[in-house]
Amino acid sequence: MPLRAISRDQRFRVLFVEDSPEDAELLQMQLEDAGLRADFLRVDDEASLRDALDSLHPDIVLSDLAMPGFSGHEALRIVREHSPRLPFIFVSGTMGEDVAVQALHEGANDYILKHSNARLPAAVDRALREARTEAERARAEAELMRSQRLESLSLLAAGLSHDLRNILQPLLIVPDLIAQRSDDPRLHQLASVVAECGRRGHEMAESMLAFVRGSRRASERFELGQLLHAVQLLLKGSLPRKVVLEVRQPNPGLVLDANFTELQQCLLNLCLNAIQAMPDGGRLELAAEEADGGVLLVVADSGTGMDEATLAQLFTPFFTTKSNGTGLGLVSCKRIVDGLGGRIECHSAPGQGTRFHLWLPAPVETDEAAPEAQPVPVSGKGEHILLVFRESSRLSLVGNALASQGYVPDLAIDGAAALRRWAETGTPAVVVVDSGITLFPAEDLLATMHGSGYTGPAIVIDDENAPFDASLVPASMPLQRLRRPLDMGRLFEAVANALAGRS
Repeated sequence: MPLRAISRDQRFRVLFVEDSPEDAELLQMQLEDAGLRADFLRVDDEASLRDALDSLHPDIVLSDLAMPGFSGHEALRIVREHSPRLPFIFVSGTMGEDVAVQALHEGANDYILKHSNARLPAAVDRALREARTEAERARAEAELMRSQRLESLSLLAAGLSHDLRNILQPLLIVPDLIAQRSDDPRLHQLASVVAECGRRGHEMAESMLAFVRGSRRASERFELGQLLHAVQLLLKGSLPRKVVLEVRQPNPGLVLDANFTELQQCLLNLCLNAIQAMPDGGRLELAAEEADGGVLLVVADSGTGMDEATLAQLFTPFFTTKSNGTGLGLVSCKRIVDGLGGRIECHSAPGQGTRFHLWLPAPVETDEAAPEAQPVPVSGKGEHILLVFRESSRLSLVGNALASQGYVPDLAIDGAAALRRWAETGTPAVVVVDSGITLFPAEDLLATMHGSGYTGPAIVIDDENAPFDASLVPASMPLQRLRRPLDMGRLFEAVANALAGRS
């Protein structure tokens, strides 16, 4: 019975625990005739077995059951202490059913009778295959755990970097404002020192984040079939018997440019969530196909589903429905997909299961974008600016910056305060609002002001943690959007453009 191709892929190391040199030679000849390429070694006592495990590092152990002064059961115990996953097969002249069952309970992979050993090559081949699969799964799990630890560190570093940049921003803004208001060269020198410290602080925050991101593997080109196979392999040890996994392989040659480990982590996270949503069993579907000029990855289950309230918070950091969950798994998935220029969608309903669709763009060659020209600050002429920020320190800082340019800022800490300031001080020339304000969301504030007679322009400072929904603002309102971190030059230019459009 010839061995299958896997046993010809490499050279193996086979260890016989056998007191009969003739029997060991016959077993070796049978395996070599079946096509196994291997180095063989025979031992027959405990000391030589321990030495062989340390020196040979065998891929499989074939052991007799009863030997003078030594026992196959003792050999199995020693092997399991040394290498818990090393394949071990009993090959014995006599072995009753009770003894065979006991051997399997003790950790043997199989048992073969010497006088009826026709299935020995197949048993060896199967044991080697299973061992290699298990080793691949262990390596993949170790890489996945490493990637998840780095992902958690990346999320922490991203948050810390964001906060540090916010704290350091005054050191970049205030020195320029001081220099504009004084001709004293010593004051200019001190302002330059403060600005340099601010720039170095920003560079340190960016370097910290870049280091964490750089510790992961770079983008690479791979076939989608390889990705689905890797996820299927990782799911092998986590799939309950009542859950049926259906993998629809994509067409050969369908490729993607991405970080393989990150996408593997993303799909595995979605699959494990799906399994937990099917406590009584069900069907888990994993598929990839071409769609809309890119690639569509699908993870679907027939589980309990989710209601609209859960769906609305699905990608909110630290939101979780699990007692031991972190609320970062789906946030991480979305970050990975967004980073590739794709999108992730979830379709679910109570009792009807859940489907996640991950659309990713096909590999394309892109040219480097030309560097943007820096805006030139424009001085104001006493125009009234309604400024709404949720952070009092930033509110004061930006207000002072606008005042230094010749504008008259009117400050409000939230939407309700902004409406009161409007009633007290009159209609502003421009409204500058932070998308993350509380009590009265930015969209509602602008819509209410427009409905109450305000016809002027608005500038929204987009906060990635509080996305602004422009569809809720009347289309007739002139609207500009600036992303954080806020650059004063961009803000000055936006205010000047808004005023110019109004005149």
